[in-house]
Amino acid sequence: MESTLVRRSDDGATRKSAGLSLEWRTDGSLWATKGDEERPVSVRRCFPWSEPAHHLSLRDADEEEFALVRDPAELDPRSRAALEMALAVAGFVFEVTRVLEIEEEVEIRHWRVETRQGPRTFQTRLDDWPRTLPHGGLLIRDLAGDLYHLAAPEKLDRQSRELLWAFVD
Repeated sequence: MESTLVRRSDDGATRKSAGLSLEWRTDGSLWATKGDEERPVSVRRCFPWSEPAHHLSLRDADEEEFALVRDPAELDPRSRAALEMALAVAGFVFEVTRVLEIEEEVEIRHWRVETRQGPRTFQTRLDDWPRTLPHGGLLIRDLAGDLYHLAAPEKLDRQSRELLWAFVD
């Protein structure tokens, strides 16, 4: 099955193309090939957050979008496996169970939280706010691109809610 992807040109136009293939290499990098173009890429999830496995942006070293994969099911099995490996490595979604501390510095906010995966500290920009999800949860993206999900912020302990609600609209 030939894959379909959407590619944005320099002028901002969107074009459909075919023939994208992905390869996970032994050095831990994801390479995308389309026609005679081949380059290392990284994966970024696009909106909507409610469909994290769809609408995946493949970006080159300059953070320019090389391709947009609407649905990984359209990829051949080898390419789909490479994309899944890259997603597993690229960014994790941590489930926040408690907010311990939030401190602000010049242009940076430091978070200290407990997650189901263990204690974590991370940083966000001061102008990056937690995003409200359609089901009522919150999502925070740190400077490294990792995601922190709060499924039911209203059910967190009192200290966590008090710290968190200062940053939520």
